[in-house]
Amino acid sequence: MFSKDIYVSRRKKLKGLVEEGVIIVMGNSESPMSYKDNSYNFVQDSTFLYYFGLNSPDLIGVIDIDNEKEYIFGKEFTIDDIVWMGQQKTFKERSKEVGIENFLEDEELEKLLEKAKINNQKIHFTNQYRIENTLKLSNLLGIKLEDVNKEFSEKLLAAIIEMRNLKSDYEIIELEKATNITREMHLTAMRNVKPGMKGYELVALLECAAKKYNATTSFHTICTTNGQILHNHFHENIFKEGDIVLLDCGARLDNGYCGDMTTVFPVSGEFSDIQKDFYSLLIEMFDKAEECTKPGVTNKYVHLEVCKVLAKGMIQRGIMKGNVEEIVESGAHALFFPHGLGHMIGLDVHDMENFGENRVGYDDKTKRETKFGLKSLRMGKELKPGYVLTIEPGIYFIPELIERWEKEGKFKEYISYEEVKKYLNFGGMRYEGDFLVTENGNRRLGDKMPKYYYEIEDILKNNN
Repeated sequence: MFSKDIYVSRRKKLKGLVEEGVIIVMGNSESPMSYKDNSYNFVQDSTFLYYFGLNSPDLIGVIDIDNEKEYIFGKEFTIDDIVWMGQQKTFKERSKEVGIENFLEDEELEKLLEKAKINNQKIHFTNQYRIENTLKLSNLLGIKLEDVNKEFSEKLLAAIIEMRNLKSDYEIIELEKATNITREMHLTAMRNVKPGMKGYELVALLECAAKKYNATTSFHTICTTNGQILHNHFHENIFKEGDIVLLDCGARLDNGYCGDMTTVFPVSGEFSDIQKDFYSLLIEMFDKAEECTKPGVTNKYVHLEVCKVLAKGMIQRGIMKGNVEEIVESGAHALFFPHGLGHMIGLDVHDMENFGENRVGYDDKTKRETKFGLKSLRMGKELKPGYVLTIEPGIYFIPELIERWEKEGKFKEYISYEEVKKYLNFGGMRYEGDFLVTENGNRRLGDKMPKYYYEIEDILKNNN
């Protein structure tokens, strides 16, 4: 939790952007895993954390702009709670720590909202991603359940996105911490991988590295020898000599800030010549993205420049043919790079995507495209100082996609399918880092990460 002044200033700015009415910010509840008292790990709503700071379930934040009042609603601890949990600071005390003088019981919220309706106050709330919060809003506001996610406030969403997009210096410090823990997770994996090991054994070690810092994972860890499956959460592979491991994982601090990195490394300690060749092309793509990422350009532009590096590299290897610009314009390169370059990161690993990717990653100037590959670019709009986003190019040989495209005769003027089929068993690889857009360019967050193949091999040789 940050200092009280930070939360007070955030709410003040939000009030200025929204201008009038009553703002409701829903905190999350615990979600039962198999019965009520056996729940999943609690994760607070990121917007509630941003403006109200309390990392406890069943709270609702309210800002009454018109009457200059701010509230947190919930249930105060009873003696029954204390018997099970021990003595706790009261929510009234904790609310004051984030600059809220008014902590009230849940039922008082109904009275406040009823009064707001009588006074014709505009009620602002965001779209919801959890059914329990959708139900609460439906009941509180007398809106049909199916209409809650139609009647939310676009003005409130725009204000929140505008504020949370730009990371403050104190947020960068937290993101850097999350990135460095993520770094340790990856180095732990590299230092412990060996032939005969099962995927889940390596996952246990790297996730333990996060636990040492009271951190959890920011998303389900991807640790696989089948990198061509983009989101592969299967952990039962047995690593063999000659395999490369694709590890995509991140740490989430107890205050919510996230890290996200991807590395690939050989189980045997050395990349094969073919693996080394494609990995070197992958890092050329990454370096190009790093070179292009700066204020005033769109992330879509950066993505397309990276695609040109891929297309040129594939032509040099006899896998593609023709003009680089034409290949990228056609979308033929997406056979090997079907996803977007990266995404915003902050209090969510894909920051604020609960509001919708198009609202966060696009704007009136930069519209999302529907073309294969580009349609999966989560972040396309113009970059500004204070944005934090990932850079994550990839190279994949996806047998099912290759077979489909060849059968349909797609882009045969650009793709040498006979050459492509030589690599059907190659798999896939990607490399990812977290970057802050600065006034003049960018800065990669965290301590130095191994990037070039010889740096990765040095770590593996020194620890196996």
